[in-house]
Amino acid sequence: MTHSDFLVIGSGIAGLTFALKAAKHGSVALVTKRQGMDSSTAWAQGGVACVTAEEDSFDLHVADTLDAGAGLCDEDVVRTIVSEGPDRIQELIGLGVAFDQHEDEGKQVLSLGREGGHSKRRILHSRDTTGREIEEKLLAAARAEPNITFHEHHYAIDLITTAKLGLPSENRCVGIYALDEKAGVVESFRSDRVILATGGCGKVYLYTSNPDIATGDGVAMAWRAGVMISNMEFIQFHPTVLYHPQVKSFLISEALRGEGGVLLGSDDQPFMAKYDERKDLAPRDIVARAIDSEMKRTGSRCVFLDMRHHTKEYLEDRFPNIYQTCLQHGIDPAKEPIPVVPAAHYQCGGVRTDIHGATSLQGLYAIGEVACTGLHGANRLASNSLLEGAVLAHRAAAHVVSALPLGRSNIEITIPEWQSGDAEDVDELVVIYHNWDEIRRLMWDYVSIVRTDKRLQRAATRLRNLKQEVHEFYWHFKITADLLELRNLVDVAAVIVESARRRQESRGLHYTLDHPEKSARVEDTLLSRF
Repeated sequence: MTHSDFLVIGSGIAGLTFALKAAKHGSVALVTKRQGMDSSTAWAQGGVACVTAEEDSFDLHVADTLDAGAGLCDEDVVRTIVSEGPDRIQELIGLGVAFDQHEDEGKQVLSLGREGGHSKRRILHSRDTTGREIEEKLLAAARAEPNITFHEHHYAIDLITTAKLGLPSENRCVGIYALDEKAGVVESFRSDRVILATGGCGKVYLYTSNPDIATGDGVAMAWRAGVMISNMEFIQFHPTVLYHPQVKSFLISEALRGEGGVLLGSDDQPFMAKYDERKDLAPRDIVARAIDSEMKRTGSRCVFLDMRHHTKEYLEDRFPNIYQTCLQHGIDPAKEPIPVVPAAHYQCGGVRTDIHGATSLQGLYAIGEVACTGLHGANRLASNSLLEGAVLAHRAAAHVVSALPLGRSNIEITIPEWQSGDAEDVDELVVIYHNWDEIRRLMWDYVSIVRTDKRLQRAATRLRNLKQEVHEFYWHFKITADLLELRNLVDVAAVIVESARRRQESRGLHYTLDHPEKSARVEDTLLSRF
């Protein structure tokens, strides 16, 4: 059994930031299912939305966030995160994060981009690999911190609570079981302060911009432990992922449209003016539905993003990763439009938390994409996610030390060893892969950009059968990473579908043909285990 003062699950901006701050107070065990660098943060291209320019203001950033969120944001939360953002940016710069700069009147100033839904330029970026730059600097700092111990290739299985242990006390989280994938054994991690920073669930869909690690693990574990989950119907589909048979999940950043990129239909004509007065800089939910509509109307397999108004030199300098990736696959953005399609991108709902990251289960915190704080509402404003991860990690670290003082020993609770019983090795891996594929296809076909009651019902019916099959796999066979991911995917898919069925209106990212108007009642979808 591994004991620590703090137990962090996940190694993106939220998990690493929390770990660095918590390490000033005690020991930190950081569990991540792949290597430390494998996180959604490292894939982020666009940047961090933060007020730094004189012509910008907190009020404008708040207003843009509320507008994108379609009436479902918590304004107090939005204002807190926006106003605390600049201090967190300075901390990142202090760790060596190199945001792009340019010369202005003889001095170096931050270069700011603009993305959909933003009324001002406020996106700090490092070319088009901002997330990688942030991840590398945070990871280097965390590896140099003696109070942080990394447990890589450890797959968190389930939360351990006092209720599960049968202890006569108020239910609280006291640790996790995790599979050491390399050793093939299950270990227990004991801590009174458990922090979920596991990211999102994009891999529940057939087409996604997310890395393979994004299987909804944190939401699934929290839901199985009876923790409150909120607004999981709001899955953001990024409008522009590269459409190419040899490329998987490559994002074409919204920053390209911020620099004048224009979406074209199969007839080579712009179409966004038909859908929104902001045209190509409308919020993502509007742009994604517009592209979906155009593809269905014309029968085309993609639309195109035109950047030909910029020179090759500009594109190579501002978007080197995107430009070179396109070029490697026979597309020169300086000479021809980029073929793009929408794909699942960001989970706007998640484990319900307060402004400090505290969940409905004592001892459990959730920060980053896994959490639902009230910032994003029904649709995330572009580049607000990295900002939220940094701010909530800071707030959670301060709160957990105050709310759960380190004076209490971890030793008083003994966690039983994992029992595999008569479980056998999985003899038919093909069945696991088939179920994985079926979940992702039915979610894409029935629960994606445009929904109907009938499609949601079909998805719910099939998922009930799949959950039973996966449940039998889980109890009858020795666990593997593939089996654990399948288990989490089917649970998260069921939560998304149930949340969508309960929202009898169209709002933000949840658009249904059977209920096309917004309801007069503005309320969150709240789920505990059903």
